[in-house]
Amino acid sequence: MRFNKLDLNLLVALDALLTECSITRAAERVHLSQSAMSNALGRLRDYFEDELLVQVGRRLEPTPRAETLREAVRDVLVRIDTSIAAQPQFECTSSDREFRLCISDYSMEVLLPRVLEIAARQRSTVRFRLQPQVAYPARALERGEADLLVIPKAYVSPDHPTDMLFNDEFVCTVWRESSHARRGLSFEDYAAAGHVVMQPVDTDKPAFESWFVQRFGLSRRIELTTYSFAALPFLVVGTERVATVHSMLARAVEPALPIKLMPLPLPMPPFEQAMQWHKHRSLDPGLLWLRDVMKQAAQALPAVGAGASAST
Repeated sequence: MRFNKLDLNLLVALDALLTECSITRAAERVHLSQSAMSNALGRLRDYFEDELLVQVGRRLEPTPRAETLREAVRDVLVRIDTSIAAQPQFECTSSDREFRLCISDYSMEVLLPRVLEIAARQRSTVRFRLQPQVAYPARALERGEADLLVIPKAYVSPDHPTDMLFNDEFVCTVWRESSHARRGLSFEDYAAAGHVVMQPVDTDKPAFESWFVQRFGLSRRIELTTYSFAALPFLVVGTERVATVHSMLARAVEPALPIKLMPLPLPMPPFEQAMQWHKHRSLDPGLLWLRDVMKQAAQALPAVGAGASAST
């Protein structure tokens, strides 16, 4: 099929080339031979009258013209995929669909078990693929790499629909034998303590730090960083360090660890968790089912308020 003399099959090749910046990896991505992908790149260069990808050292880099095409091509392919792949009806008891979720290990621990429980009660036959969160999660939607994002409200994109799931609060987690556990934790103690923090992927600073600096004009002394929210309570054991942890996660692991949960000695806004999907998939029957299951699971979570009731 052609549009304005362009073979539309070449758009798939162009998307792969701009994503991988490698002829070999692009060919593997769309199951073509390397020579066929090289031929496709040549035809694309002729049509757009631009090199599109140029050799810089050992890597191919997109030209400015290619950069302007990247998101437009991906958007066209997502629209086509949505129109063709989406079924007019969805039955969770007979579907073999795989839903790809970008989700943190915090939500995997707190929310996902309830999602799976509800799906099992409905005798669902769908499958789930869990993918790690990245610095710019909306790109996963726009590239067709994820069906649903489960992310903090602060990270949602204004370009796609969003629905709130639940709120949580933060508590301080300390080793049960630490001086903090014995004498309490004032703001001054908190500010002076060594901290264990989770650092999001693809960023150079933990997300909480910019808020803390802006609000109080000082930086915490970070002694240990990890890529996992769930690891935070484990990493204070045997030390004088403090971890600021989502209350539902902290309470889930508290019985298994020699830790103490303490109120956060500073005012902090509640943590708001949301889900987001591509704007072209708002009426996808399968996603409508999944979004409803997510909402049911969120409603089954315990009430927040751990910050006020943490053990002292």
